[in-house]
Amino acid sequence: MPRITALPTDITRALQNGGPDAHGQPPEQAVSDGGGNPCRHCLKYIAKGAGMLILAHRPFPVAQPYAETGPIFLCADPCDRHQGEQTSEVFTHSPDYLIKGYGPDDRIVYGTGIIIGKARMMSQVDDIFRDTRVRYIHIRSSRNNCYQARIDRVD
Repeated sequence: MPRITALPTDITRALQNGGPDAHGQPPEQAVSDGGGNPCRHCLKYIAKGAGMLILAHRPFPVAQPYAETGPIFLCADPCDRHQGEQTSEVFTHSPDYLIKGYGPDDRIVYGTGIIIGKARMMSQVDDIFRDTRVRYIHIRSSRNNCYQARIDRVD
């Protein structure tokens, strides 16, 4: 079964401590309106009135043409990293998501991208992983293309 992989704790803590984002800027401090600000570390929605960070994130090891950078939210205070194969709270609100596979070169494997309903997302992940060129999958917002989490093979 595939594993949903949240943003690593070391990266999250560096950002929560004011470290630079993908554009070299400190994260913006904000207060959640409770209207759907998903933390990419705990994979829960940030509660109304809670502090949050808004920052640019590039979920790839190096800059290259396929290394998309975009806005994400994090809890401003330390939170526990999401663990396990189960889907999390952040994948219950939106009716659908954009998922797409990436190869070992961190580039999109063409033909794997699809906008899919949340109820069918994990079964589609299994279909994408049947392509042996796919090393991992990104879950992104189908409306704004914002990075949500990564899905890794579990062998």
